[in-house]
Amino acid sequence: MAILVQKFGGTSVANAEKIRRAAETALRAHQDGYQVVVVASARGKQTDELIADAKELNLAPPRREMDMLLTTGEQQTISLLATTLWGMGQKAISFTGQQAGFKTDDAYSKARILEIDSKRILEKLNDGYIVAVAGFQGVNAVGDITTLGRGGSDTSAVALAAALGAERCDIYTDVDGIYTADPRLYQKAVKIDTISYDEILELANLGAGVMHGRSIEVGKKYDVPIYVRSSVNDIPGTLITHEVPEMESILVSGATIQKDLTKITLIGVDHKPGNAARIFAHLAAKRVSVNDIIQTEVSPEKANLSFTVLHDDLDVARQAIADIRTEVHCQSVMVREDVAEISIVGVGMQSHYGVAETMFKALADKRINIDSITTSEIRISCLVDLEQAEKALVAVCDAFELDKPAVERQMK
Repeated sequence: MAILVQKFGGTSVANAEKIRRAAETALRAHQDGYQVVVVASARGKQTDELIADAKELNLAPPRREMDMLLTTGEQQTISLLATTLWGMGQKAISFTGQQAGFKTDDAYSKARILEIDSKRILEKLNDGYIVAVAGFQGVNAVGDITTLGRGGSDTSAVALAAALGAERCDIYTDVDGIYTADPRLYQKAVKIDTISYDEILELANLGAGVMHGRSIEVGKKYDVPIYVRSSVNDIPGTLITHEVPEMESILVSGATIQKDLTKITLIGVDHKPGNAARIFAHLAAKRVSVNDIIQTEVSPEKANLSFTVLHDDLDVARQAIADIRTEVHCQSVMVREDVAEISIVGVGMQSHYGVAETMFKALADKRINIDSITTSEIRISCLVDLEQAEKALVAVCDAFELDKPAVERQMK
């Protein structure tokens, strides 16, 4: 019997009515012949409320204690889901991350899954149960509860689908799929029917909020089809899969905006082999994720080194730089918190020219200055002033006709 993993985000289980709807969705799949595992997030804004409660008592709460606190939200949801299913006449059982076999490293608040012992889940599935698993969490080697970071329930679901050899992982959310841009910021955005792992991974890492980036990495590695769909209706959603030839005829699949960034520039670093490695090794040791690295030689002896970090990592990054600054003879440090990143993504960029020109012209026509530019094979990102970010996103979306379905944007 095939296994289906269903994941419900916080807005999809925000109240009793929505929990009942999620339970009905799981029950229908079970009645269709699937063995069903449901992975759930905390209800509504519960995680944000718990964070606010902690910070009211301590502005810098220990990460270990935050993990202990925040995982209670998901545990409430899965118990309510299992209780609802029993009321519908269906056997169900809820498991915390630890009970479900999620073993992680000890990076509190940013833990990575090391392995999943799915034996207990499989036993219950074979006994006819629907299994509800708390997303976002696991346990480290010493038995402490850990969390996978915000959005980590996506990663829990896809990793579990991989471990169980599931036919598919369905991600239920409050939107009916993945759009060419955030519809709240670009109202003409249209839904994408199919997108590659590489494209959605870039979009997720660049600020698109539909999927957690690490969940896509797991899906690609273990070839798990991921279907993003609405928890409210049966409208077709977006399938995330491996790249297919048709995708290459679409120049740009989507655009994103990321506002929670800080640009840090180390000015006048000694320009000699090993210094960049020392700096980023120090940041990595503090578990600071770094993006968009640019090094510029300003003389044979000196260089400037810029990179971006998330606002949440800024304080830790400042301290890490302060610790290493003397060693690399950094003359000064400049920090800009008033920036945002506009990005376009598409596998079609690999085989077509003129993409950068179109993007830069769209920004120039709106008198939007570019602070810095970074690229990969399938994306171009520009750092701009925060106050111009939304105008920049609209300009880029219009330039690449992201208000039209993919079939109308195919390059001939």
